[in-house]
Amino acid sequence: MSLLTVDEAAERLATKPRFIRRLIAEKRIPYVKLGSHVRLDTADLDAFVDAGRVQVPARQLRLGYPQSGRL
Repeated sequence: MSLLTVDEAAERLATKPRFIRRLIAEKRIPYVKLGSHVRLDTADLDAFVDAGRVQVPARQLRLGYPQSGRL
């Protein structure tokens, strides 16, 4: 288990610490409390990113179409 601070987690996701704090406040991502400190497990961050992944159908990838089907 590798724990990151809020700032480190934000840097890893290329976002602002405010976004990470909002995810924590809304309980949308697991976190660990160490006294008054909050830490996030790298595996939980990876799972959060994977959960938001959008799969593009193989046909669109082959033909190079945008996701909406318009050129």
